[in-house]
Amino acid sequence: KQTLLPLLREEISSFIFPCNPAVQRPELQHMVLELLRCIPLLLFLLFVCGLDHFIFSVLSIIQHHSFIEYSYQTSHHLSVNVMGTSLMAQLLRGTIGALNTSFDTELEISNLACLPQPTGMTRQQYLHTCLPLGMLALLCLAQVYPFRLRRAIAAFYFPKREKTRVLFLYNKLLRQRKHFLHLQRGRVARQARQPPGVGTLLLQWCRRRWPWLRRCLRWRCTLCGTPETPRHRPCPSPDCVASYCESCW
Repeated sequence: KQTLLPLLREEISSFIFPCNPAVQRPELQHMVLELLRCIPLLLFLLFVCGLDHFIFSVLSIIQHHSFIEYSYQTSHHLSVNVMGTSLMAQLLRGTIGALNTSFDTELEISNLACLPQPTGMTRQQYLHTCLPLGMLALLCLAQVYPFRLRRAIAAFYFPKREKTRVLFLYNKLLRQRKHFLHLQRGRVARQARQPPGVGTLLLQWCRRRWPWLRRCLRWRCTLCGTPETPRHRPCPSPDCVASYCESCW
């Protein structure tokens, strides 16, 4: 609870607040990892769709440019004329005349039955193919909200375990804060030993020369960098111009 241990600005980013609708920093890292796992599926889907379009294009070219049609026409006419009026001529006309034939042949052949008949996928079919992957990406974005219920469900069924976890978290925060203050003291000490820059000296001179500019030329917290407010505490040392926000002080 905030009344027991108010969180510092650096500590807020490491916690998940269930009532906050925005995706928070710890959840964002997990969500990015889940989205990265979808990239191989996306690449595979793009490869399959590209391969399908390539095969369709090749088969379509073969269909339009490999069509061959043969047209065969023939005409056959046989006529035997026997002249004369003798008995032999009449006999030959009766026998050989039966061989007179006449026929016309017209034949058309094509390789249409042997050619491929490709059918390309429509936009709706491509959309239906990509829809499951889109739903998977949306689930990766929306899964952070159901995951927030895990702690509440575990606390409901195991209240003693929840109290142990809270005490462990409290002690862990105290140890981290102690270590953090030790590191920040060393950083501030090293920063104080360095001579101030030209920009810092100019800002000090402007603030002393024109006090009304303090609303525009505000100091920042030496630790967290928040802009100066009336609650900021200046360093009690007369030669130090550092200021600290209320939580860092």
